[in-house]
Amino acid sequence: MKKFASVVLGVALLGATAAQAAIPVYGFVVKNTYPHDPSAFTQGLFFRDGQLYESTGQKGQSTLRKVDLKTGKVQQKKALADEYFGEGSTAVGDSIVTLTWQSNVGFVYDAKTFALKSRFNYKGEGWGLASDAKHVYMSDGSNEIRVLDPKTLEEQRRIPVTAEGKPVGQLNELEVVDGEIYANVWGYDVIARIDPDSGKVVGWINLAGLLPPEQRGTSSVDAVLNGIAWDGRQKKLYVTGKLWPKLFEIELVKIQK
Repeated sequence: MKKFASVVLGVALLGATAAQAAIPVYGFVVKNTYPHDPSAFTQGLFFRDGQLYESTGQKGQSTLRKVDLKTGKVQQKKALADEYFGEGSTAVGDSIVTLTWQSNVGFVYDAKTFALKSRFNYKGEGWGLASDAKHVYMSDGSNEIRVLDPKTLEEQRRIPVTAEGKPVGQLNELEVVDGEIYANVWGYDVIARIDPDSGKVVGWINLAGLLPPEQRGTSSVDAVLNGIAWDGRQKKLYVTGKLWPKLFEIELVKIQK
């Protein structure tokens, strides 16, 4: 499994010191709470045309799925071959693109039928995926976000991510929200808000207390925050975690210094 590693987050991550940092820090208000499959090892989460989709991991359990937001029920599912450990996912046009962790291969599915359309290769690990009108963004657990061509899925360049000049590693699940890249920092209840042009962290989202470990329904160390979905139509932000029994609609609140 992905090894927990120390991450340089400056003083902006948690607690009282966070409010003193130069980078803005945001808390949250829970607007709605929905059921989430507690067996889902969430790797990717996104909306397409108002519909929620999710990709899950673990060998022999990895899937791409279409999910009913209100009930958490899986409406459509595509299982990956047992040899693959599924990772992030995103919609690109009429397709859904997914990654695998260490197999160096990604898959392109028809967004409606989940039929496999093609596959592509990359070097290194695959973690998170997100997309906008021009680019596909990919994380690999480092402090760099890869920028892929949406048509060929070939790497074009990389965005080094820094906070107050220091690299921020362990970037995991990604989402594009109003021109910024939101990234889960693996192992922390924290999301980084990243300027895709500069790679600078322009905000921290502190989600500590959203679902405390004792309420996650499992003692698994893997039951961490991971999953960001932005419904651009409704302007609503959703988050969940691996093996979490709940999915949350949240509203961000800037913490005053």
